[in-house]
Amino acid sequence: MYQTLLTELTGNIFIITINRPDKLNALSKLVIDELKSAVQELYNKPEIKSAIITGAGNKAFVAGADISGFPGMTKDEGMAMAKKGQDVFWAIENAPKPVVAAVNGFALGGGCELAMACHFRICSSNAQFGQPEVNLGLIPGYGGTQRLTRLIGKGRAMELLMSGNMINAQTALHYGLVNDVVAPELLLEKTKSILSLINSKAPLAISRCIECANAAGSDNNNGYALEVASFGECFASQDMQEGVSAFLNKRKPEFKGR
Repeated sequence: MYQTLLTELTGNIFIITINRPDKLNALSKLVIDELKSAVQELYNKPEIKSAIITGAGNKAFVAGADISGFPGMTKDEGMAMAKKGQDVFWAIENAPKPVVAAVNGFALGGGCELAMACHFRICSSNAQFGQPEVNLGLIPGYGGTQRLTRLIGKGRAMELLMSGNMINAQTALHYGLVNDVVAPELLLEKTKSILSLINSKAPLAISRCIECANAAGSDNNNGYALEVASFGECFASQDMQEGVSAFLNKRKPEFKGR
């Protein structure tokens, strides 16, 4: 179905693998277009409860944008490219189902931005993160200046953005950029185990957790009001009735997403 992606559904987990290992999985125009379509599958297919985004091979998650097409591009073309990437990454960040980045190797430039658009990140011990766009006379264009600042704080983000330096997996863990660091051979297993646990919870509640947490990390000043409204929506759901009944009767709940 896709030219640059491999997709697989296993245990309600949709695994999206960027499959350009010879190019270190660089984000070409086609990759962005196909990511948009794959993310739409996540939104539309009820059998998908969550997703993993990763890269093929063990060298790179995504080593950046495919810059071979940059020469000759105009200012307007550059802005259009950035807007298109931002729109796809916004769809990932605001997906109603969990999306986790399994970062194997280099996550640089657009690759770091893609990882940050996911709801959280698990990485292998050989992972490297960075926003080296200043080395090309550019800045991040797919939301990197905003998400990096929110995730690791302004001072650390400023240093990485302006120096173009990379950080390793342990530093990324220390900064709070990733949730866990595992051996490369355990990366997908670890990520799937976390999502399997999340998939067992109430889907409506999971969706509202994503929406409210995103509001806390944005310029939206109505996060508390959104939480109240979302709490009420969950409170009126069949899943809440099932969850409370299961708790009181000491049994495992069977959530239906209603």
